[in-house]
Amino acid sequence: MENLPKKIRSKKLSTRVDLTAMVSVSFLLIIFFMVTIELAKPKVVDLGLPDKDWTYGNGTWISCGGGERTVTLLLGNNNKLISYMGFMENPMAPVREISYGKDGIRKELLLRNKNMLEYSAQLGKPGRGITVIIKPSKESNYKNLVDILDEMAIAKIDTYAIVNDFTPEESNLLAAK
Repeated sequence: MENLPKKIRSKKLSTRVDLTAMVSVSFLLIIFFMVTIELAKPKVVDLGLPDKDWTYGNGTWISCGGGERTVTLLLGNNNKLISYMGFMENPMAPVREISYGKDGIRKELLLRNKNMLEYSAQLGKPGRGITVIIKPSKESNYKNLVDILDEMAIAKIDTYAIVNDFTPEESNLLAAK
């Protein structure tokens, strides 16, 4: 029995698992899912629809009322800015040329919006200010449009639209010296 091979015993190693990487991966996954859930939430956008006294005809909205909430700004060349309230056929305030800045269009927008907010509160519809229609002509420059958009933010005008179709009367106003 001397020739029998000796049994070789394997050396037992410690079986310790390092979980540091697993913890890091799990925290990254938690952060990833938190961010994706937050981004997946629907965002709400206010939709400004015409009043009930408006009808749609001939491809445009036509007011059955007097357009007391509408202010139109025409942007022309050489920093020309024309403002009127209501509709061109029957403006509620005189059509006039106005200047850019705090003593011009800003003062006008603040005053008209304040008056309209007070008027709509009396009618039982609080928080309804003016609606501004901005019409830049092909001759107006980009700076004028940016200035008007800045004035909308400063005057806190919530409802405004940029439109590029002019009536013949509006084109004549911009062409006049």
